[in-house]
Amino acid sequence: MEPKWLEWAKQLQSIAQAGLTYSKDVYDLERFELIRKISVEILAQQAEIDKKIIKDLFANETGYATPKVDIRSVIFMDNKILMVQENTDGAWSLPGGWGDIGLTPSEVAVKEVKEEAGFDVKAVKLISVLDKKCHPHPPSPYHVYKMFIQCEIIGGHPKEGIETSAVEFFAENELPPLSIARNTKSQIQLAFKHLHNPQEPVYFD
Repeated sequence: MEPKWLEWAKQLQSIAQAGLTYSKDVYDLERFELIRKISVEILAQQAEIDKKIIKDLFANETGYATPKVDIRSVIFMDNKILMVQENTDGAWSLPGGWGDIGLTPSEVAVKEVKEEAGFDVKAVKLISVLDKKCHPHPPSPYHVYKMFIQCEIIGGHPKEGIETSAVEFFAENELPPLSIARNTKSQIQLAFKHLHNPQEPVYFD
């Protein structure tokens, strides 16, 4: 579970964002700006991140605050799972990224695999929809839902992308260092449960 200070800061940010979107009264707008400033200061102090970076993260969000969606593609071959090495931290993750406006979740899953791993795939099964705060990820300024979608390879060949430096398949008991901001060991294990039991139900929350 995420720390309480992070939960409070994100709730304050959500209140401020909605208020700045829908309020017309100049005094109310000033109050909501102050609430946003307080949430930024909480995050900056507790996470030891520059206030300008956090403010820029929040400033690009307008309208009613809703969770962001991260989509991860799960692909197996010979009882091994496909992973890509991330340029940002040198660790490994399932291919994926933020959901794109205009694309369905399965279309995003297919696109991300092509861009990050080189394979052509088709989406075949939803494995899980998770709330990031309920899993052992590092603290995040955003409230994030994570969708894991199983795909099958139909073409292409392994090829790293702009954001990745390697593409490999790993056995369940030989996982590499994971990029835990993107996926955790328990989430990879959940994916393998679906490999071993195709009737495994969709996991949520």
